[in-house]
Parts: sequence; C-alpha cells; structure tokens
Amino acid sequence: MELIVNGQEKTFENESSLKDIIVELQIEDKVMAAAVNMEIVKKDEWVNFIPKNNDKIELLQFVGGG
Repeated sequence: MELIVNGQEKTFENESSLKDIIVELQIEDKVMAAAVNMEIVKKDEWVNFIPKNNDKIELLQFVGGG
C-alpha cells in the first residue's frame, strides 16, 4: 500500500493499521496526534484504523519552545 506520510511517499503492508505504521516508522513515543486526509484520528482508534492506498497521513509532534 502506498501512503504519503508527512509529505513523503512510503510503502507499507496492505491492511496495516495506523498504529502499525507508526510503530514501523519507530516514532511511537513521539507522535501525539494523527490525521488522515485532513481528518483527525483519535489515538484510541489508531489500532483499528486501516488507511487506504494513497491516503495522506500527517503524524504530529508537540514541541515546546519559547
């Protein structure tokens, strides 16, 4: 399955959940929010949410600053 993750084209196994994708990218400790095609997906839904081919996924981190 081809997905666009944070603006970069990536290939994943078919039927990979959003949680599987985040784990495969090794960023599970950093991601605070996720959106698929501009729609927020709640964190407790990541394990059951299966993106479709060519979906655009944004994985967001909150960064402190001043």
